[in-house]
Amino acid sequence: MFRHENVVHGGELGVARDDAEPAGVIQQISTPYAPLQDTFGRTFDYVRIAVTEKCNLRCTYCMPEEGVDFKNGEMLLSADEIQRVIGVLARMGVKKVRFTGGEPLVRKDIVKLVAGAANTPGIKAVHITTNGILFGKYAKELRAAGLTGVNLSLDTMNQEKFQRITRREGCEKVIDSIKQAIDLGFPRVKVNTVVMRGFNDDELHDFTEWTKDHPVTVRFIEFMPFDAHQIWETGEHFLSAETMIKHLKEWYPNIEDASGTRTEHHIFKVPGYQGKIAIIPAFTRSLCGNCSRIRLTADGGVRNCLYSDREYTVRELLRTGGTDDDVAELFRMAFREKARDGFESKKQSMMRQTTVKWAGRTSMTQIGG
Repeated sequence: MFRHENVVHGGELGVARDDAEPAGVIQQISTPYAPLQDTFGRTFDYVRIAVTEKCNLRCTYCMPEEGVDFKNGEMLLSADEIQRVIGVLARMGVKKVRFTGGEPLVRKDIVKLVAGAANTPGIKAVHITTNGILFGKYAKELRAAGLTGVNLSLDTMNQEKFQRITRREGCEKVIDSIKQAIDLGFPRVKVNTVVMRGFNDDELHDFTEWTKDHPVTVRFIEFMPFDAHQIWETGEHFLSAETMIKHLKEWYPNIEDASGTRTEHHIFKVPGYQGKIAIIPAFTRSLCGNCSRIRLTADGGVRNCLYSDREYTVRELLRTGGTDDDVAELFRMAFREKARDGFESKKQSMMRQTTVKWAGRTSMTQIGG
């Protein structure tokens, strides 16, 4: 068992628990830390944790056609280690946890991970991002475990195009998963749609119309192709957030501004419609000033920016007797060195690639998005 300051281990997730309490409930017996901040005054209260690199789809913009070598076994953080990191981050003011992948639902202990996070003092929201293929199998258990939000990825509602972009079948299964999430009463249900000019931009109106009768937020995300050297290129498939907004206002002259998260830089609602439409300027990077995200890869790499290739490894610290104070300091070091925005992060990464042998990630599935 790993050293964990001020906590007596017990229960399946290796956290303090009274036997009379449900599994996963954590006793608050540790003192809080100061909030996690960077040198630009941003405070980080949201962690995205990749729990696996594996995925049951092969989306063309996420993974090379030849595939990647997935890390397994001891290379990945265990449930105990993930829970311990969540506990430390909660003491640093983190309030929201999102489990990602790869595809997080291919990890067999995902329900226990959700329960552990949901019962961590200070954590107010636990979400998951999934491709929806396996969601129906776990949906009820996840709801009971305390999952408060689910983002389901769906780039097209056309079966032929779905198979072309994912290299797999399953379009109807994802649509059914979205409906099931709504029926089960998840507080937040969102649909992530990566917009690609010439592929699915002709479906933007259809997706918007879907919000008429469905209480979901459909999020149109700028296309960010990923290659083995983490160089992002606009390419022929890029459609800007500005252009998407222009189309929305042409189709719906009475469209209204609405409320959303900090990531949802532009968010709208058609009067009388149940759901909302959000525009995510992921490539334009106009949202960097509001960044509140921490990223943890499945093998324990701390990333302070999606566009950076620099990582700070927490796995070995956890496995060599590091204290909770040591873990907290590692996160502080990572965010003291965070660049002002994604453009600067990319520039620094490219400079490093010219001076050292690059051994970075070759797929978005290895980062967690």
